Amino acid sequence: MMKTIAIIGGAIVLIVLLLIFWIVGGYNRVVKLSQGVDQQWAQVQNVYQRRADLIPNLVQTVSGAANFEKSTLTEITNARASVGQVKIDPNSAPTDPAKLKQFEESQGALSSALSRLLVVSERYPELKSNQDFLALQAQLEGTENRISVERGRFNEATQAYNTAVKTFPMVLVAGMFGYSPKPYFSATSTAQTPPTVQFDFGNKSATSAPVR
Repeated sequence: MMKTIAIIGGAIVLIVLLLIFWIVGGYNRVVKLSQGVDQQWAQVQNVYQRRADLIPNLVQTVSGAANFEKSTLTEITNARASVGQVKIDPNSAPTDPAKLKQFEESQGALSSALSRLLVVSERYPELKSNQDFLALQAQLEGTENRISVERGRFNEATQAYNTAVKTFPMVLVAGMFGYSPKPYFSATSTAQTPPTVQFDFGNKSATSAPVR
């Protein structure tokens, strides 16, 4: 009788230990995936900040062109200021879809303003030979490509995390510790990317094509 009780007791202890190990393992996995999303979010923030840092010099350089359209400069300055008004943690991915949407919309408005500025700039011959402007343009285009890459990586990390926290039985562990799905970037990368302005120095016109 005592032997039977001991066996049953041992089996219960073993089951409890296995359950604890499973919960700990599941928790660690969810934490790792969540941190991966946060790391990619920080990368997204870094490349967006790099773009914002380029804008003052770009505006200053372009404004040196004779009779450059002031409305375009005002638009891009206001768009950059609007981005700064969206308060969002640069090191922790948002959990509120509305907050991410607000961030995305403000960055999209800045992208549109930059697109118009580059297109307008093609009308000013002095900018086509301005090395400062051409260097800033190249940096901006490189940054836009980087933004597209990092947004894609963020969505991939978010997808891996969301799959884990919504799949049984991991959903039980995630629910126990308050981990819930995180929102994605919804717009396509091309919606965030201004056109590349390609100057033809033998021609006064310029062509534009989207960055791929």
